[in-house]
Amino acid sequence: MARADGSLRSLLARLSPIDVLVIDDWAMAHLSEPERGDFWEICEDRYQVRSTILTSQLPVSRWHEQIGDPTLADGILDRLVHNARRIEMRGDSMRKNRGKPNV
Repeated sequence: MARADGSLRSLLARLSPIDVLVIDDWAMAHLSEPERGDFWEICEDRYQVRSTILTSQLPVSRWHEQIGDPTLADGILDRLVHNARRIEMRGDSMRKNRGKPNV
């Protein structure tokens, strides 16, 4: 929407000073060309300056293909994974257990 209404630069400027940016459910769909470029800018701007937390149901090993463009994917993932602390959850989904009666 920000790209369509011309407020993208303003949005990116507002994201820049945020100390910890949390992006929830990242990489759930393939990124379009404009989305890749926008995300690259965010990653580049924050690299080694501010913290970014990503949550995703998609394993990190599949992020490259979700980003799409191999060159941008390399750059984005380099900035996200370099010096990153990864926490990978294992086991059954909590969603599966919700709604089940306690026995």
